[in-house]
Formats: sequence, C-alpha cells, structure tokens
Amino acid sequence: MDASRLPFPIRRLAGSDADQYRALRLEGLRSHPEAFGASLEDEEARPLPWFVDRIERNVVFGAGSPAAPALMGVVGFLVPETAKMRHKGVLWGMFVRPDARGTGLATALVVRVLEHAAQVVEEVRLTVVTSNTAAVRLYTRAGFEQYGLERRALKVGGRYYDELLMAVTVGRSAQVR
Repeated sequence: MDASRLPFPIRRLAGSDADQYRALRLEGLRSHPEAFGASLEDEEARPLPWFVDRIERNVVFGAGSPAAPALMGVVGFLVPETAKMRHKGVLWGMFVRPDARGTGLATALVVRVLEHAAQVVEEVRLTVVTSNTAAVRLYTRAGFEQYGLERRALKVGGRYYDELLMAVTVGRSAQVR
C-alpha cells in the first residue's frame, strides 16, 4: 500500500489532537457499539484530559484530509508494561468514517501499525467481532490469523457477540527495556 496515494495523510496523534480523536472515537462507539469493548456512555463521560492521556500513553495513528479539520480514521497500538508480556502488542480502537471507507485508508492504518510494531514487538494481537466480516477480511489480508474464539465476549443491548482472537508475527524488538 502506497500511503502517498491516499487522500488522507496518516500521522501519529499528539495530545493536541484530543478533541478530534474524542469526536471520532465517540462516533465509532455510537455507530458500531458491538465493535468496541468500551461503551459510548463510559467514554462520553470522560473529560478531555483523559483522551489526551490515552493518546500520549499509547501509539495512536490518525488520518485526515489537510482541507478538513476532522480525522477520518484512527487506530491504536499498545505494548503491555509488564516484562513477560511486552513481546506482543495490541491493535485496538480501529475506526474509519463511512465516507472514507473504500479509499484504502483502513488498510493503510493497519499497515502503519504493523510497521511501527515491527520495531518494538514480535507479535501483534487483536480481537474482532465475528459479525464484522469486512474487518475480519481486512485483518486476514494483513496477515493476521485466528488463534481463538471468545464466545459471548461482548454484550450490547441484550445481544451477545463472539470475538475472534487474531495475531500476526511482525518482528523482534532489538531493544531490551
């Protein structure tokens, strides 16, 4: 994927992007509550400094058009702090606005996370609801393979959702932390 051909440049977000990040995150939670472990009600109640901290404590990539102030897509990456778990990272919080879907942005965001992850971990993991076939296809095309299934992983409005547990090997960290 040639990111230079995308209509939306991808960059690592900073605390100053918290307003845009919060707006996009809440949009995702509102429109697809089954796709996230977090709830709209919980995150709507969070103050802006909580979102600043989330961006600064994690690696969060976002994409937006230079002509528009709003982010069009976002994805997070977390490396656990404990010594026994920091060989693997977690891709989380992936969301692309409907009007940016089909542009290659989702693929580019995943590729960007994997490029970053290859410098710091050996493996990237994620969970995705089984009913989100577009996301499952996206992650499979990026090299993720299913290693488990968590039945009834999420409960939204009285309905249960199963989640696939997926992983991809990306590299080995040369750094000892």
